[in-house]
Amino acid sequence: MEYNILGNTGIKVSRLCFGSLTIGPLQGRLQIEEGANVVCKALELGVNFIDTAEYYNTYSYINRAIQKTKIKDIVIASKSYAYSYKGMEKSIKNALKQLGVNQIDIFLLHEQESLLTFRGHGDAYKCLEDAKKKGIIKAIGVSTHCVEMVRRAVHIPEIEIIHPLINFKGLGIKDGTAEDMLVEIKKAYKNGKGIYGMKPLGGGNLIKSYDKAIDFVLEIPYISSVAIGMKTEEEVQLNVMKFNKEEIPDSLRSIINNQTKKLLIEEWCVGCGKCAKKCPQKAIKIINGRAVVNKESCILCGYCSGYCPEFCIKIV
Repeated sequence: MEYNILGNTGIKVSRLCFGSLTIGPLQGRLQIEEGANVVCKALELGVNFIDTAEYYNTYSYINRAIQKTKIKDIVIASKSYAYSYKGMEKSIKNALKQLGVNQIDIFLLHEQESLLTFRGHGDAYKCLEDAKKKGIIKAIGVSTHCVEMVRRAVHIPEIEIIHPLINFKGLGIKDGTAEDMLVEIKKAYKNGKGIYGMKPLGGGNLIKSYDKAIDFVLEIPYISSVAIGMKTEEEVQLNVMKFNKEEIPDSLRSIINNQTKKLLIEEWCVGCGKCAKKCPQKAIKIINGRAVVNKESCILCGYCSGYCPEFCIKIV
């Protein structure tokens, strides 16, 4: 496994980052022990970097994996939507407690769109800065689906880490193309920002172009690590072999060939509209009293399911 240093932070991470969204309640809905075993498999194969978020509700899986493995120096990145100082303080305390750690390597503001939204979360970011000064957090930054936020982040010294969405089709980028995003990622990298990408497979929409999608991100020299969601040990093996440039056997290839994902909205949807309001891609609309998804815009993140009071939305 290849390892890189994230910008000027001194934090050493594996090129493949374990994206934990897929094992949790928003997507895979695995049992704690089952999900922890998937994380452990990644750690055993050389992955030392785990991406999570308060909203993913996967801290318990990671905690259990840490308990089960003897591997040290595991790097954890988390994220929060908090916008107030107290709100972020609560998010940090919650992460420390549920992960069972005394320090978190990386903590980000979740899904920032522009300088305006970043300033709106200014008090929360001040909390992150203070936590870093106290040694509770090693490095701080933002995650984003927007070119504009990466462009702005280059000029904000307090932002050390950027976690942008990038894939060869630009699926999920709200305000531009993959080429636009790459221009800003390069600038950020050259300014000492640590860059780790997300959604190289477009949330699963590009799974049929697996080799092309992964080769695309691996050929970007400005990205130190790439987070990929994995929910089985076989998927971990497949991705590790791909990142290590090893020959992938047909038995693992079949996982990709037979895999499809879609957003399912059950018939008991009452059309409350909470999912549509919270969808980061604006891919859901309420039509004739029920939620309807635009498959062209949906990146299968599953975030909408967390806001559904009727529990009728899931990734299948």
